[in-house]
Formats: sequence, C-alpha cells, structure tokens
Amino acid sequence: MRFLVLTLAFILLFLQARLWLADGGLREVWKLQSQVTQRTENNRSLESRNAVLEAEVEDLKEGLEAAEERARNELGMVHIDEIFYQITRYQPPVDEQE
Repeated sequence: MRFLVLTLAFILLFLQARLWLADGGLREVWKLQSQVTQRTENNRSLESRNAVLEAEVEDLKEGLEAAEERARNELGMVHIDEIFYQITRYQPPVDEQE
C-alpha cells in the first residue's frame, strides 16, 4: 500500500511539473495571453488611426475644402484674394558696445 501511495504521489508531482514547466504549459499560456493583450491594444490604436485616415481620404475625394485647408496649413499657401501678414515679436537690437 505504501508503494502505491508513493507511486501516485510521484506521478502527481511529475504531471504538475510538466503542467508548470514544460513547453505548452501554463507559463507559455500566460505569455501568449499577454501577447494577445498587447496586440489587441495595438490593433485598437491602429484602427483609430485608420479611421482618421479614411475620413481624410473621403473628405479629399468629396470636396476641395479639405485640400484647400491642407494646402494652407502644410504648404503655407494663400488664396488669390488674400494678403498674408506675418507677425513676429520685436527684438531690440543688441548693443555692440558691451
């Protein structure tokens, strides 16, 4: 009887060790779950970026207002009837005697 109990205990320890330490065990499951969580968060951020880009593409296809706004902001272009004023801060001249 004692031999049977020791044999069953050894088998139980062996199976537990395989469950915790072997490839495909719980450690790997936890690692894969962590990767799935990271990839899911990454996909969410990429989906929101794609939605913004898709809206911008649709806006550019539909009308000229988006193209005009983009030309003004990114290229510094002005409309034909507009006058461009650039306002800078006044900087007093540096006194060269010092």
